Amino acid sequence: MALAEDFQALSRETLRKKNSPTRVIDMGFWGLTLTLAVAAGAVLIWVIVQTAISAGPAIQAFGLGFLVTTSWSPVTNIFGVLPQIYGTLVTSFIALLIAVPVGIGVAVFLTEDFVPKFVTTPIAFAIELIVAIPSVVLGLWGLFVLIPFLRPFFSFLNTTLGWIPIFGGGTPRGNNLLIVGLVLSVMIVPIIISITRSTFEALPRDLHNGALALGATRWETILRVMIPAGLSGIISSVMLAMGRALGETMVAAMMVGNANRISASILQPGSTITGLIASQFGEAGRLQVSSLMYAGLVLMVLSLIVNIMAELIIRQFQNIER
Repeated sequence: MALAEDFQALSRETLRKKNSPTRVIDMGFWGLTLTLAVAAGAVLIWVIVQTAISAGPAIQAFGLGFLVTTSWSPVTNIFGVLPQIYGTLVTSFIALLIAVPVGIGVAVFLTEDFVPKFVTTPIAFAIELIVAIPSVVLGLWGLFVLIPFLRPFFSFLNTTLGWIPIFGGGTPRGNNLLIVGLVLSVMIVPIIISITRSTFEALPRDLHNGALALGATRWETILRVMIPAGLSGIISSVMLAMGRALGETMVAAMMVGNANRISASILQPGSTITGLIASQFGEAGRLQVSSLMYAGLVLMVLSLIVNIMAELIIRQFQNIER
C-alpha cells in the first residue's frame, strides 16, 4: 500500500513538473533555438544554390576550364579566373605571414603580465577597435597614406633584390599584391589576437606555474608549454583570419591594381576574385554576370575548404591533447 501511494505521489509530481511554466519555457526555448539553427543552415544552402543557378550558363559554357583560363574578355565572351585565384591566395598568404607572428606575440604580451594591467588593458581595447574600422576606410588609408610612405621601400626592394623573382618584374607600382597583403594583415590581426588571448587565458594556470616550478624560464614556458597546449585555439584563429582575408572586397578592389595577369613578383599589380566582382558587376552582360557568379562560387568553395581543413586540424590536435 505504501509503495503504491509513493508511486502515485511520484507520478503526480512528474506530471506537475511537465506542466509547470518553467518546463513550458524550456521547451519553447529549445524549439526556438532549433528553428534558428535550421534557418541558418537553410539560408546558407539557399545562397549556395541560388549562386550555382546564376552561374549555370558560365558553368555550361566553360566548365572546369574556367579555373585554369587566364583571359577575361567581355568583348569575346571568354572568361577565366586563374589570375584572380592566384591573387586571392597570394594576398591572403602575405597577410597571414605578417599577422600570425604579430598576433601570437601580442596575445602572449597581453596574457603573460610583462607589464601592469593598466598598460595592457588600453592596448587590448585599442586592438578590439581595429575590427570596427570599415574596410573602405582602411582602403583609403592604404591608398593615400601607406602607398606613398612605402613606395621608396618598394623601389629599394626592386633595385636591391630584383634578382629574386618575388621582388622583380620591373619598376614597382604602388598598387600591388604586397600592399594588399599588408592592409589585410592589419584587418585580420585582431582576430588572431583576440582568439589566441582567450585560448591562453582559458588554459589551466597550473601548466604555467608547474613549468616555472620545474625550472623553465618564462620564454621556455611560453614556447614549450603554453603555445603547444593552446595550439588548437591558435590554429582556429588563423583559419578564421584566413577566411576573412579570402573574402575581403573593398581593400582588394581599391589597391590590388586589377591587372588580369599572373606575376611571380609581389611588387606588381594583380587581381583577386572579390576585386573582380566588385569592379565589374555593375556593367556586366548576361554571360559576364554568370561568370562573376561562377567566380563567387569558386571563392565560396575555397572558403569551405579552408574551414574543413581548420576543423580537421583542430580535431587532430584535440585528440593529441587528450
